[in-house]
Amino acid sequence: MNFDTSNPLLEFSGLTRFDAVKPEHVTPAIDQLIKEAAEVVARLEAPVATVSWDSFVVPLEEATERLGRAWGVVNHLNNVMDTPELRAVYNENQPKVTEFWTALGQNEALFAKYKQLRTGDDYDSLSPARKKIVDNALRDFRLGGAELPEASKQRFAEIQELQAATSTRFSENVLDATNDYKLLVESEAELAGVPDDVKAAARASAEKDGKAGWQFTLHFPSYYPLLQFCDNRALRETIYRASATKASDVGLVFSELEKWDNSANIVNLLRLRNEEAKLLDYGNFAEVSLVSKMAQSPQHVIEFLEDLARRARPFAEKDLEELRAFARDELGIPDMQSWDVAYASEKLREKRYAFSEKEVKQYFPEPKVVAGLFAIIEELFGVAIGPDQAPVWHPDVRFFRIERDGELIGQFYLDLYARAGKGQGAWMDDARGRRLATGGIVQTPIAYLTCNFTPPATVDGKLQPSLFTHDEVITLFHEFGHGLHHMLTEVEELSVSGISGVEWDAVELPSQFMENFCWEWDKLQQMTAHVTTGEPLPRALYDKMLAAKNFQSGMVTLRQVEFSLIDMHLHYDFDPESQHTVQDLINEVREKFSVLIPPSFNRFQHAFGHIFSGGYAAGYYSYKWAEVLSADAYAAFEEALEGGNLAETGKRFQREILAMGGSRPALESFRAFRGREPSIDALLRHSGMSR
Repeated sequence: MNFDTSNPLLEFSGLTRFDAVKPEHVTPAIDQLIKEAAEVVARLEAPVATVSWDSFVVPLEEATERLGRAWGVVNHLNNVMDTPELRAVYNENQPKVTEFWTALGQNEALFAKYKQLRTGDDYDSLSPARKKIVDNALRDFRLGGAELPEASKQRFAEIQELQAATSTRFSENVLDATNDYKLLVESEAELAGVPDDVKAAARASAEKDGKAGWQFTLHFPSYYPLLQFCDNRALRETIYRASATKASDVGLVFSELEKWDNSANIVNLLRLRNEEAKLLDYGNFAEVSLVSKMAQSPQHVIEFLEDLARRARPFAEKDLEELRAFARDELGIPDMQSWDVAYASEKLREKRYAFSEKEVKQYFPEPKVVAGLFAIIEELFGVAIGPDQAPVWHPDVRFFRIERDGELIGQFYLDLYARAGKGQGAWMDDARGRRLATGGIVQTPIAYLTCNFTPPATVDGKLQPSLFTHDEVITLFHEFGHGLHHMLTEVEELSVSGISGVEWDAVELPSQFMENFCWEWDKLQQMTAHVTTGEPLPRALYDKMLAAKNFQSGMVTLRQVEFSLIDMHLHYDFDPESQHTVQDLINEVREKFSVLIPPSFNRFQHAFGHIFSGGYAAGYYSYKWAEVLSADAYAAFEEALEGGNLAETGKRFQREILAMGGSRPALESFRAFRGREPSIDALLRHSGMSR
């Protein structure tokens, strides 16, 4: 292949030159890669007597991987370094990329070749991983509309392009509304109770915009501490309203309300997904979504969630009753509102357990946390993690390598801090997958690990490292669990290595599994050092944290169940053409399952990126589903910690779950690790909801 080596998006032999990628590189690179891939597809469409893995699957995979990797770079930059110029070329090229993948998924000649491979004499001699790839491909061709009549294929393709464009607009609206909002506080007295490092970051934000005072935004590390710590109730209400209405029809605080309102995007996506399902001869989009997941049916998922809700509700009711009584009797808030919940909860935690999040975060400076995370991974999985060199997209980004016995097995970018132009939340994405490339060389995996934590700030004239809340430490471990799933795979077939091919409702297993180590005393000793004294977390404070671990776990569980049920019902039995609105459905779910119902102006769904722009449509339940698996898996480590055999258990987890990737069903991998079927008992015990 003759690639333009002056275009960094067309270089695949090494690491991406992120410092050289410019918006003007995108269109020529994507056009060339689509052309190259289409030429390979055209050659492979020709009839042959015998279809073999090497003559058919390998060239198809190599051609499409290059396009996937280049577009992955563009997509990543659009998520972490959004600019008007990059956004414009992203939106210009997205329809072309979507059109290519849709056409590929509907290609009857390629579908026929996979069928030949499946029924041919060579199928039985394929490895389990390759058999899984063939079976997955046949499933995906059917879901891609390959069996549809020509007219329906055209409409199916239109639907895919419209969905991609609408999802992009949804996320752009959330980002633009988030970046637009600025709350300037001119008197420090109004910020009583807010931690010093949060105020320092707010002052730096104001100074950057040439203002005097303290400026807060809707990026989580900025706005949430106001809700959690600020004594000023009016200020809490102001920031809550702004956050709860962003990108919505009632988001009056924003400068371009109608442009950024996601109301129509939500309904349009639901209509398009419903139409897609009907074209494929399914009753609803939830059924389409579950074809490639562990759960058997939408009703199966709903029964699971409702059972969990029933178990959690008594605990949630008790949590809320205690919180309301505390707010009334101790804080003088007789009518506790949604903007009081985080504040009252923090005050109740302080009183009940005699510690606060402000105190805890002093022991979690970023350098110590990251080093402790690496040490735990090295002990568990017998690897070594060290700094590495690579061009990056922002000066804050760092690059690392993972080795085992001196051999490179994976690399990752670590982008920890919130900033303008960066999407909210935390995520792991794959930059490159593991595979055995031409010539017998193993292509090692590379991951993006992205968070939105508070950057280092100057406090009392000194630059202080970023201080993590314990929840942020858990988030870091969670995303790194995804990264380990991607990087510690030993499968050498791209389509099922790492997280590729793993059922969506099992992909959270390693991530939620890693969270548990944030609660182990000996592990916390490795990752804590007081920002001033350098002392590790005291045992007395740890005991208080542990006692508070399941503080309000009933309310937290019901909130996740609420989101999951809203998602499932929107894609299962909601008719977007009826007079019944999305808000009506949300209200019905809340009335039935929630104990704390938000105010009528709350429009959380207008920023619910997981299901409207993040791939979790009819799949948000995966977090609770996989938590059953992860809690049960971690129970094996609890047993090993008692028996002093942690390393051996870590090796087994790596061998049976991380190493296997998507090369076999997730339930088989779980059984191979645990020796039995999963049980919900460990989840209920870890959540303090067992009786």
